[in-house]
Amino acid sequence: MQRPVAALAAALCLAFCASAAAQDKALPRTTLVIETVHGPHTFRVEVAADQPSQERGLMYRKHMQPDDGMIFDFQKPQMEYFWMKNTILPLDMIFIRQNGTISSIAPDAVPFSTTTIPSIEPVRAVLELNGGRAAALGIEPDQVVHNAIFGNALPGQQPWGRGDR
Repeated sequence: MQRPVAALAAALCLAFCASAAAQDKALPRTTLVIETVHGPHTFRVEVAADQPSQERGLMYRKHMQPDDGMIFDFQKPQMEYFWMKNTILPLDMIFIRQNGTISSIAPDAVPFSTTTIPSIEPVRAVLELNGGRAAALGIEPDQVVHNAIFGNALPGQQPWGRGDR
């Protein structure tokens, strides 16, 4: 009787460890450029393009470099709703239209808040940066975000998933 119980415990441990490892798996990275009022600014961001990575987002992160972030690519325009549950860092959420222009910005989202932060129109993607970064760099609605997902990458910009990890 002890062997089946031990085998079940070992199987559960392996399944849990595999699940935890999958959650910590590095996401692909890409560069994107935003045409700000002060000129172009380049960010190096993780790409959350599937449901598990989008559900986890930047939760539990304790630090992020100033020009790092995460872009959530939803593949097609749709209304989006975010919250900050289990997110330690204050974040700026930049909602981006299909054509790569900024729809709206939700600045300094409050850590751990369950208040819903909606897009104001259907968007293709949402970019999360450190809180206050958008204001500091002069990022505003209707500015252009350059990246392959919007079909407007600049020369030399590498599309995500091609070794830019």
